[in-house]
Amino acid sequence: MSGHFINLLEKEINISLKSFQVMPLPKEDFVKNFLKKDRKLILDDVHHKPGKGYVESDAKIIADFTEYNPLHNGHLHCMMEAKRMVPEGIFTAIVPGPLERSGRGLPYIITRYARAQAAVELGADVVVEGPPMGIMGSGQYSLCLSKMFQALDADHIPRGYKPFPGFEDILGRIKEGRAVVPKPYRIVDLESKEVLLKGKLDEDNYVIVSFSKSLNKIGFDFKDKFIFIKRIEGVSGTKIREAIRSSHLESVKEMLPGETIEILKEEMAHDRAPLDQTRDVPGILDRVNESSPRDIKSLALIDERTTEAFMENRPFDSLEDISSSISRGFSRHHKNRVLSSLEAGIFKEVVHKYIENYPQTIRILNYKNRDILKEFKKRIPHRRLEVCQ
Repeated sequence: MSGHFINLLEKEINISLKSFQVMPLPKEDFVKNFLKKDRKLILDDVHHKPGKGYVESDAKIIADFTEYNPLHNGHLHCMMEAKRMVPEGIFTAIVPGPLERSGRGLPYIITRYARAQAAVELGADVVVEGPPMGIMGSGQYSLCLSKMFQALDADHIPRGYKPFPGFEDILGRIKEGRAVVPKPYRIVDLESKEVLLKGKLDEDNYVIVSFSKSLNKIGFDFKDKFIFIKRIEGVSGTKIREAIRSSHLESVKEMLPGETIEILKEEMAHDRAPLDQTRDVPGILDRVNESSPRDIKSLALIDERTTEAFMENRPFDSLEDISSSISRGFSRHHKNRVLSSLEAGIFKEVVHKYIENYPQTIRILNYKNRDILKEFKKRIPHRRLEVCQ
């Protein structure tokens, strides 16, 4: 490796997970611990700016955003198709993220470290950490992910989609590098202003359109970068998560790779899964019952109406009571996102600054081997790196 890479902007740190592995903690304590750790991570990141350097490799970067919650056969199909189409590429999975809350505001069923392990065991070359989606609106985390594609200098962006009449035209325009944007109850070509579709999109299809809008916003040329892959049938993330909660993995073994099943069993044996029903309830209650109106209103995603309802109805004894006081948002996931914001305790101004400089650091959650890692570092222009082990 050249001296260019041995500099103060690039760091390799070892984030030890041994404290999670020696003695299993009760889930509530486990969750409380990683929320505290991740909150500090976000607050520290705000004070950094990304460093940039020279690209010293011509390897192709395949950058795939996916939550792997958990990694199922649909995810694997998308990965394998992308690798088949770009066999020499470095498949880089972007897996969110700090606070372990999804874009729907719901806790992930296993940690990002376990999800990253599954990705590498099943074929990913590198797994990097995505943004803290649970405390962001959909436009905010779409922007963060687009900025990650840019930081990785992605050559290819694979996305699974659900076919339906008229969507092929939308995909064709996006492949040409044209921004197609979601508006209330319609999809519009940003350049021509043509209404391409009336109504709402399936969630996976909506993500594609949202990416084209965000990538256009940051000036990243995405012409011919997207690899669109039809979703396979017979895989249900909802059924998989239900089976994990009830410890009936056998009932969904046809939907999951064996490697994912083994990782799930390991996490469950150490009481690190399932985590999707576990929140820091005492922390949320304390924040709502004890914080000043000003502090509550300053939290990410919380509006004045919700703040006023909290003040009027507190003290609260349960999450259900808190949830009933949260104002309705445009998204059906709004209440869960607000609960995640109350868990995190991150102010709006911090989130805005975080997004402005994202990604301050590219955290590598896992990787295939040291040769791949070395080539990855040489290929990307971003120079503030951390390797989590």
